[in-house]
Amino acid sequence: MAASSNPLIDDGLVDFLLYSVLDAESLCELDAYRQHSKETFDMFIDSVRRFARQDLLPTYKPMDEEPPVFQNGRIHTHPALPELYETMIELGVLTATRPESVGGQQIPMLVYTLASSYLMAANLSAYGLIGLTHGAAHLIEAFGSDEVKERFMTKMYEGKWTGTMALTEPHAGSSLGDITTTATPTDDGHYLIKGSKIFISGADHQVTENVVNLTLARIQGAPDGTKGISLFAIPRLRVERDELVSNDVTVAGLIHKIGWKGLPSLALEFGDEGDCHGWLVGEPHQGLRYMFQMMNEARIMVGVNGAATASVAYYESLAYARERKQGRKLGSRGGDMVPIIEHADVRRMLLRQKTIVEGSLALLATVSRYTDVAAHGATDEVRERAQLLLDLLTPIAKTFPADKGFEANTLAVQILGGYGYTSEYLPEAYMRDQKLNTLHEGTNGIQSMDLLGRKVMSKGGAPLHALGEEIRSTLARAREAGCDAELCAALEEAVGIVGAITIELGQRGMSGDADAMLGHSWDYLDMFATLVIGWQWLNMAASAKTARLSEERKQAIDAATQYWIRTEIPRIALLANLCRANEDSYIKAKPSWF
Repeated sequence: MAASSNPLIDDGLVDFLLYSVLDAESLCELDAYRQHSKETFDMFIDSVRRFARQDLLPTYKPMDEEPPVFQNGRIHTHPALPELYETMIELGVLTATRPESVGGQQIPMLVYTLASSYLMAANLSAYGLIGLTHGAAHLIEAFGSDEVKERFMTKMYEGKWTGTMALTEPHAGSSLGDITTTATPTDDGHYLIKGSKIFISGADHQVTENVVNLTLARIQGAPDGTKGISLFAIPRLRVERDELVSNDVTVAGLIHKIGWKGLPSLALEFGDEGDCHGWLVGEPHQGLRYMFQMMNEARIMVGVNGAATASVAYYESLAYARERKQGRKLGSRGGDMVPIIEHADVRRMLLRQKTIVEGSLALLATVSRYTDVAAHGATDEVRERAQLLLDLLTPIAKTFPADKGFEANTLAVQILGGYGYTSEYLPEAYMRDQKLNTLHEGTNGIQSMDLLGRKVMSKGGAPLHALGEEIRSTLARAREAGCDAELCAALEEAVGIVGAITIELGQRGMSGDADAMLGHSWDYLDMFATLVIGWQWLNMAASAKTARLSEERKQAIDAATQYWIRTEIPRIALLANLCRANEDSYIKAKPSWF
C-alpha cells in the first residue's frame, strides 16, 4: 500500500528528545547497552516507523470499521491482523527491550518507547497484542519457575503464543481485593481454576495458535483481601502428549467498545467443566505484587498510546487546516478565501494540541529513561533515585497523555468542523480510541489517589525531593541558556506551591484525616501534571538553545513553552487552593441529591 501523508509522530521531535534532551547515547556507557550506538538506535527506529507509515496505518480504518466478531464460541479478528503481527515479530518489536538470553536485543526503553509510538499512532489495536504479550511474558521471566518459563515464556517471546492480563471480575471492577476466582491445588503440579473475568483484551483470536492469560486468583484457604491473591498462567489450550487440547477456558461474551475496535475485549469463564489447569507463577499470595510489574508497564504503554493517538489526530487536523479554505483574514475587505490556519482561533487549537502531544512524548521519554537507569544504572544510589522518579511519575505518565490527549482529540474534531464528526474523516475515530485510554489500566481517579495517597508520600517524601532537584537543575540550565526569565520564575514559583500543598496534605493524612487529604486528589494530580509538563517544555526550550535545530523549530519550541507556562501554570495556584480549602460541594453531597 502507498504510504500515508500523515507522519504519525514528528521525526525531528524524536531525534531532538533522544539526542539533545535525554542524551540516549550516554546510555551506551552502561554495561547493559554497550553493544548499542546511535546507529543501532536509529536503525531500529527507522525500520519501525517505515512499517508503521507504509503498512500499519492503512489498516487502521478497515479494522475500526470491521471489528472482531463472536461466532461458534470463537473470536474472529480482522484478516489483516495476522500478517501485521508477524511483521512486528520479524522487526523484533516484541522482545526489543529484553536481554539476549531470552531472544531480545536489549534496546533501551527510551529508544523503544519513541519507536513504538509510531506503531501506536498507526494502529493501536494491532500493536496491542504485542504490548500485552510482552508484559505477560516479562512477568513469567521475572517471577516464574524454570518449568513455567519453559512451558510458556519461550513460545510467547517467539511470538508463537500471545498473552493477556486477566484481573477484573464482573462484580469487583478495580477492587482487586474482592476477586473470587479460585485455585485448587492438585498432585500433578497444576491448579484447577474456577471463576469469571471480564474486559480481557486479546484473550481469544486466530492470530496465533494459543493465548496465555496471566490471571489473579485465590488458592483455597488464602487470606482475605489483596494479601490472599496469587498469580497463575492459564493457557486457552494446554499441551498434552505434545498436542494442544482444550483447557476449559471459554469466551462468555465479546465487549462492544467505542474505540480500540480492532483488539477484542472479552468476558472469560474458567473451569465450567472443572478442568481448567493453571500454573502458579512465583510464590503463593504474592500475585498482586507481581502483577504490579505488568500494570505499571501497561500504564506507561497506555500513556504512549495516549500521546500517539493525540499526535496522529493533530496531524490530521493540521493538514486539514492548511488545505481547507474558508473566510478571510480579520480586517480584510473582500479578496480570496484563506486556509483556516490563518485564523487565530484555529492556530490556538493547533498550538494547544501541539503542546499536549509533544509535552506528553517528552514526559514519556523521560520516564522511559528513568526505567533504563533504574534497572541498569552504574551505582545503587543512581538506580534507587531513578526508581523513585519512575514510581512518582508513572501515574502522571499514564493519565496526562490520555486525559489531556482526549482534549487534544476533541480539538482535532473541532478544527474539521462539520467534517470532524463524520466517519469519513479519521479524527472522530481517534477521539473514540482516546477515551478508552482514560479508563483502562486504572482510571484517572485511581491514578490520582495513587499519586497523592502513596507515591508523593513514600519514603519520607524522597520522590518529591528528587523531582524538585530535577526541576531546579532544569531551571538553572534554562537561565544559563538564556531562556525567558519570566517563564523560569513562573515555573519556580509553581514548584514552591506544589511542594507546600503536598506537605500540608501529607500532614492531614498522617493525622488520620484521609478525607481532608484525598478529597481533591484529582485536582492535585491535575496540578502536579501541569507542573511536570511545564518542566518538560522548559527542559526542551533550554536544550533547543544549543541543539542543532533550524531556527524555525527553535521558535516553535519557544512558542509552545511560552503557551504552556503562561496559560496553564497559573492554574496551579487555583488547584492548590481547592486542595487546601478542601472545597466540599461534592464531598458533602448525599447520593439522594443526584
